[in-house]
Amino acid sequence: MADKARDEHDPAIRPDDEARLSARLRRLGDRLDRERSSERRDPDGPSADRSGFARGMRLSTELVAGVIVGAAIGWALDRLLGTSPWGLSVGLLLGFAGGVASLVRTAGRQQ
Repeated sequence: MADKARDEHDPAIRPDDEARLSARLRRLGDRLDRERSSERRDPDGPSADRSGFARGMRLSTELVAGVIVGAAIGWALDRLLGTSPWGLSVGLLLGFAGGVASLVRTAGRQQ
């Protein structure tokens, strides 16, 4: 009975399933080590994925800010000069164009 208990824990006398699981675990560990080492070498790895949301928010904010600033300047010109819809319309268009130009410039710089 003592020999049977000792035989179950002896690494030389493992069942086939346990030996296959150990080999698979070793292979998975090796693959994991290779993946981790490639992530260290790749600066655009997972950190780039995490910052994608922040980058998208920044670009959309620049576009919206351009439109709002253009509309505000157009509205102010309308109030000062009395040219009711024209200042706001031109300001919106110029603000949109400025926002898109800023967006393109920032997106090109980030890549």
